[in-house]
Amino acid sequence: MPALADLPMTVVVDASVGLKWVVTEAGSEIAVALIEGRQLLVPDLFWIETGNALAAKVRREELSRADARDAWHDLLQAPVIARPATPDSLTATLALAQDIGHPLYDCLYLALAIAERCPVVTADRRFAAVVQLHPSLADRLILLEELTANTMVP
Repeated sequence: MPALADLPMTVVVDASVGLKWVVTEAGSEIAVALIEGRQLLVPDLFWIETGNALAAKVRREELSRADARDAWHDLLQAPVIARPATPDSLTATLALAQDIGHPLYDCLYLALAIAERCPVVTADRRFAAVVQLHPSLADRLILLEELTANTMVP
């Protein structure tokens, strides 16, 4: 896996990475460092997924409602460029979901990365494991924790 400095200037980030920008958890430091000097692309689903994750943290009592509200407001300031889902992008996404046997939601990020000719960065190990098994897609995904391990070497 590449070091942070070796990543392209444009990457797709998924909700698992975006959430780490506003909620301190494992990988938050490298997720924040990913922002600097890069164009960050997301499908518009990103907003729904991150909002849902914050609501789930409130339900599980991992965050107060006030903390979740503050995190949401901080997330709205993130320098991301959201791409709308279109019939064409969803057609490509559906094909990917069928090819790799994975939910459409995650595949929307992967389809955007393919369309934009850049990698998707995720903290979702399950998604990464599925994509990395597919020979023609493995280079389209970077697992945040592997990027972190490679950037921490002295």
